[in-house]
Amino acid sequence: MKKIVRCGVSMGKKLLEDFDELISRKGYTNRSEAVRDLIRNHLVEEEWRTEKKEMIGTITLVYDHHIRGLLDTLTDLQHHSHDMIKSTMHLHLDEDNCLEILAVKGTVDKIKAIADKLISVRGVKHGKLTMTTTGKELL
Repeated sequence: MKKIVRCGVSMGKKLLEDFDELISRKGYTNRSEAVRDLIRNHLVEEEWRTEKKEMIGTITLVYDHHIRGLLDTLTDLQHHSHDMIKSTMHLHLDEDNCLEILAVKGTVDKIKAIADKLISVRGVKHGKLTMTTTGKELL
């Protein structure tokens, strides 16, 4: 059973008012859950600073599928990292543009490396690595 510990936080009135307005907009029912989420988010960000730590994330790519060689290059890069790429989703946005989302799992350094390679391919209009945790160490 998890033990709950209470702690107090002092801050300026305006900062607290702004925080209360933010958590209300986001739908939190109380300050405690909002503060816990902020702390968890910071801890996850710190996990990503450890290069050999196993983490998960998504790589999102928007690209013009008409660019010669682009699809072959993206596919080749993905096959070279097949052990890290757990799933992909491909969407046709319009006649020219596609969205590809890759779920990845591996060490931080390897995930960042494949994300950089995919995002930098000529024809990729936008790419983003979104990092999160496997959840093993968070309560």
